Amino acid sequence: MIDRTAPIAYRLRPKKLSEFVGQMHVVGEGTALREAIERDALSSVILSGPPGTGKTTLAKIIADATKAEFIQVNAVMSGVKELKEICLEAEKAKKAFSQRTVLFIDEIHRFNKAQQDALLPFVENGTIILIGATTENPYFEVNPALVSRSHVYLLKPHSVDELVTILKRALSETAGYAGAIRVSDEALQKIAQISNGDARIALNALELAVMTAGNSVTLKDAEKLFAERSKRYDNGGEDHYNTISAFIKSMRGSDVDAALVWLFKMIEGGEDSKFLFRRMAIFASEDIGNADPFALTHVISCLRAFEFVGLPEGEFFLAHACIYLAQCEKSNAVTRAMKSVKEYIRNSPTLEVPNHLRNAPVKGMVQQGYGVDYEYPHNAPDGIVSANYFPVGLPQKIFYEPTERGKEGEIKERIERARKIIRK
Repeated sequence: MIDRTAPIAYRLRPKKLSEFVGQMHVVGEGTALREAIERDALSSVILSGPPGTGKTTLAKIIADATKAEFIQVNAVMSGVKELKEICLEAEKAKKAFSQRTVLFIDEIHRFNKAQQDALLPFVENGTIILIGATTENPYFEVNPALVSRSHVYLLKPHSVDELVTILKRALSETAGYAGAIRVSDEALQKIAQISNGDARIALNALELAVMTAGNSVTLKDAEKLFAERSKRYDNGGEDHYNTISAFIKSMRGSDVDAALVWLFKMIEGGEDSKFLFRRMAIFASEDIGNADPFALTHVISCLRAFEFVGLPEGEFFLAHACIYLAQCEKSNAVTRAMKSVKEYIRNSPTLEVPNHLRNAPVKGMVQQGYGVDYEYPHNAPDGIVSANYFPVGLPQKIFYEPTERGKEGEIKERIERARKIIRK
């Protein structure tokens, strides 16, 4: 009996793998997880992915397919006491009847350390087969010991084509609209596009469109309904880190257009503009450096203009800085120099300043050798003298190796000329 009062996303939840759409890299034919489900030989798994990608649905499919005792809890509602009771009952069932227990924990990232620690020994000895679902990165948010004892599967947002397939099933299947509703192909495409890879949003959007427009939904109806939609962007969660990573990597790859996409995704998602300027200031030195020494000045100038003008016009300065950085010649020579010199310092037994480089403000210090034999470079014809500026007893090394890109090519010529004089 179909409960018509339930949301369509609930009514259409697949009951078996053959009905499941998408995530072929996880449950496609021949994958390890699919074979484990079909053979009822599952080991502990953690399903990670954005909302609406099928984590709970996969857990329900496993529940229907397994002969093991299947127990579901929500991390928000369950405490340590309840978990321990479940695990102890599972232990009894295993000893008495060789009965396996599958424990599905939705939003497992919300468990605190004590709750996750309570599970660990039972997962470790095989009393519990854990299925954890999380919208966060499990490598950051879940106990590393639990992660190491589980297979982690990363689910991806659905493609537009996959969402269209899901929507068409909703229109045709008995649990959905059973062919009674007509939705144009253009409207289905529009609903799929604005759902941001989330099947639940797509189905709920379809349901809302039908409630609003009636038995025939056109592209105009879909556009009107979702004109003010907001994009998924959690400026405190994983999507924040993924998006800023895409932004930086797009600028590093000199793709101006892609960098603008990620920049404005963050701006429209409410990201702190000063955070974006901070990241661009770091980028100007880390990824451009002396290939274009003006890059850092440009970012700071845009920041000052932003502080003077504010939003919304301040978006011009964010875009201005982003475009400039993305088109710049790139060099990570500064970054490499920093890493090399830090390693040199860590591996050096001492960093004693040689006498000729020491400060000698009083006569007595000169008598001790401070400042003696120091040659003043401005007195030399080229402004450079042959000297050893390194710590006592340590080899002179090259840390900064400029590229030929942009202004750094000119800098390279000057540095190499100076090194020949200094170290002759």
